[in-house]
Amino acid sequence: MALLEVENLTYYYGGAGSAALSGVNLEINAGEFVLLVGRSGGGKSTLLRALSGLVPDFYGGTIAGTVRYLGKSVQEWDKGKLAGEMGFIFQDPEQQLVMTGVEREIAFGMENTAVSPGEMKRRVAEVMHFLNISHLKRRNTFDLSGGQKQLVVLASVLAMQPKVLLLDEPTSQLDPVAAEEFLNNIRKLNEELGLTVVLVEQRLERCLHLAHRVLVIDEGRLVSDFPPGRAVKWELKRNSAFLPPLPRLFAAAGSAAVPLTVGEGRNKLRAMGFSGADCPVKAVTPEANNKCCRAEKLLEVKNVFYTYPGSREPAVEGVDMAVENGEFIAVIGENGGGKSTLLKTICGLLRPQRGKISICGEDISKKSVQELAGTVGYLSQNPNDYLFHDTVWEEVAFGLTVRGIKAGDTVEEILEKLRLTGVKDINPRDLSGGERQRVALASVLVLKPRLLLLDEPTRGLDAYLKEELGSLLLSLVAEGVSVIMVTHDIEFIAEYAGRVMIVFDGEVVADGDKRQVLNNSLYYAPQVNKLFRGFYEGVITFQEALNLLKRCNYEVD
Repeated sequence: MALLEVENLTYYYGGAGSAALSGVNLEINAGEFVLLVGRSGGGKSTLLRALSGLVPDFYGGTIAGTVRYLGKSVQEWDKGKLAGEMGFIFQDPEQQLVMTGVEREIAFGMENTAVSPGEMKRRVAEVMHFLNISHLKRRNTFDLSGGQKQLVVLASVLAMQPKVLLLDEPTSQLDPVAAEEFLNNIRKLNEELGLTVVLVEQRLERCLHLAHRVLVIDEGRLVSDFPPGRAVKWELKRNSAFLPPLPRLFAAAGSAAVPLTVGEGRNKLRAMGFSGADCPVKAVTPEANNKCCRAEKLLEVKNVFYTYPGSREPAVEGVDMAVENGEFIAVIGENGGGKSTLLKTICGLLRPQRGKISICGEDISKKSVQELAGTVGYLSQNPNDYLFHDTVWEEVAFGLTVRGIKAGDTVEEILEKLRLTGVKDINPRDLSGGERQRVALASVLVLKPRLLLLDEPTRGLDAYLKEELGSLLLSLVAEGVSVIMVTHDIEFIAEYAGRVMIVFDGEVVADGDKRQVLNNSLYYAPQVNKLFRGFYEGVITFQEALNLLKRCNYEVD
């Protein structure tokens, strides 16, 4: 008997005209690692909710079919007991934070399931050490970065010692080091302790090779269920974007057998006798790609410091930076390093204790956030902060309406650009995480700011939407808009950004052309750069890697 059984499952959210899930049949055995992939809004998160019993008990709506855990319908399980059997980590960690202290947050679930104080203390210590977050023990949960919150939520779930772990894009806000460590921990739990894992993830380069099975969900239907190798071949036949860079690269170069990891790819290059020395590739420079011809100074940050109340250490320390019109800058670095804080000082949400910030040559210290909003557009990590109207159209139009600007054509244009026209009459809080992210972005872009500050804008977006977002940002840059984007999505910035800054412990420790900063980096290099390291230096983008393979006179197979 399978651990989880889904039989002819169909589900409609309340008021929805189309099914979020349609005729899904699925079995998951104990100890399996199952990866769910597909388009944003395609039903992946809904399937996780159905497996855990949250659909329809918490979300309402209409359901047909059956979901069974250990042979018993999840609707018939005692909810307290089921919560101890299944751990669920939501896309947005703030939805799960209850307590103000980190240690108390991790203990909260156990307090509600009658775990003894001694056992509780042992589990808290063990799980914090396991996830390397002991230093957060006495921190306030609401003072943590988005990535730190994700780790605390994972700790609180693991402390309950569930048999099944349901994860909805758990690495979306983690830096590359933390994400790799996170997934390695999940792999160890799966392999060494037999924990059953069902993972929804968009950044497949991190996890495809870890899974036993890859399930593709499309418009609420389960359309494929294969081991990773067969799943890649199936996706290649469909010319799908749901592939990590390396399989896509070798397939595009004409290889029948495609590697899943960097190690496999490098072995393939060695077997080919590859040497890039005689295969020059003309690099596409960031200046040619995404920098406006005008070179006016738009933003200047001089010796800025900011320390949060109650903290002894500054979150931003002595930062200097200058931004010209039409620059696309990516800000990367560890979780809690000060990246988001830097954005908040630039848009006026936080006022630096020292230093000066000027926009268009004017000191912003005496300007309100509202006064800056016409020039500076800011998108925070949490799209829910922007959603308070009844429909998507009203949400996007709000910024124009309060300024007395006619909204019609402008709103329709931005909705079409972000592929939101089909949901414009829906309440934004009923949308998927990726769709909510796009609505929040649309509400910022509709004001046509000169400086666009984006905090993790690719979170929750599938490969197709990321490509569309990248193209949209490049078109804005070409019009003279400057973009500063905080992200952990290295593959995205390798393709689209022009300049990269690394922030560590509140300080800017690197700032330059993306090729200069990302090339041969230990943690911040894209997959294709790691693939060619030692063979051919300086490959950053997918197209450069493909050109290199095609121009060399080697047989790929």
